[in-house]
Amino acid sequence: MNLEKVISGFFIILALTLNFGFFYGDPTVLEQHNRYELFAAIIVNLIATIYKLGDKTQLGAVLLATSLVADIQLIGAASIWALGEYVTGMNVETVTAIISFSGGALLANIVSVILFTGDVLKSKR
Repeated sequence: MNLEKVISGFFIILALTLNFGFFYGDPTVLEQHNRYELFAAIIVNLIATIYKLGDKTQLGAVLLATSLVADIQLIGAASIWALGEYVTGMNVETVTAIISFSGGALLANIVSVILFTGDVLKSKR
């Protein structure tokens, strides 16, 4: 068993599940989406990105790209939340934008998990 793959896989899958936990719910009701879960998703996604930096393969480059997309989407969602909270005020459009950005990150995380699983399945013992 490769410990590096276990730790990397753990953070990739944890990033996906945290992102899904934040995304799930009515996209127009902010009370159904926890700010701390978004924060946790950002932190875990950044950790997963750091683990992907060491992979020098072509698949590693694609995994890094998906992770960077998820990071940018989640940081964008947090930025929109901060702007809505402290500058423009929260309305349905702002809440929907926050959830849409996290949905984009969720899609990038799904692609990352699929690629990671495919790589694990094709590798030999």
